[in-house]
Amino acid sequence: MTRQKKEKAAQEPLIGKRVYLRPFGRDDLRYVQMWYTDPEIRMMTGEAAPMSRAEAEKWYRRVKVDKDRIWYAIVLKKGDRVIGEAGLLRMFKPWRCTDMTIIIGEKDAWGKGYGTEAGRLLLEHAFKRLDFHRISIGVVGLNERALRFWEGLGFRREGIQRDGYYCDGEFSDFVMMSILEDDYGNLR
Repeated sequence: MTRQKKEKAAQEPLIGKRVYLRPFGRDDLRYVQMWYTDPEIRMMTGEAAPMSRAEAEKWYRRVKVDKDRIWYAIVLKKGDRVIGEAGLLRMFKPWRCTDMTIIIGEKDAWGKGYGTEAGRLLLEHAFKRLDFHRISIGVVGLNERALRFWEGLGFRREGIQRDGYYCDGEFSDFVMMSILEDDYGNLR
């Protein structure tokens, strides 16, 4: 696939059965700001402080110009409601490696499989359309739910950053995980 085709593919919506991922827009900032103001979500995702509107705008400008990131809003098909965000970041195409993130920020959408569907859409896109070989994630060790989620998508634990995260006066390990294109192919 040529570079232009890959860039166009990166901007196309990813459509699933119950959710779709569409390019993240400025109107979506209100959700991110709301989610990253919630102490429970910040603790689980490793965000150190609430996000102000100015910080959200600054983050959005960085995302839009950074050619090493692709960011999506996760939207429920039923009701067209934004429930989360997902993205590929630190994309290093010469090595065919990237990092991945998924946050379901709407708590009433937790535990319903939306994150799993979004994850599968993004993995399929990253491996099959964008030709990545390796996708990584770092997970706050005390977030057992997230560890199970990523393992359910096929990610494997590969290392620990001991006491790599600090929140509310407590240290936690940071768990490094990855999935290779062969691992993903064997899951399908």
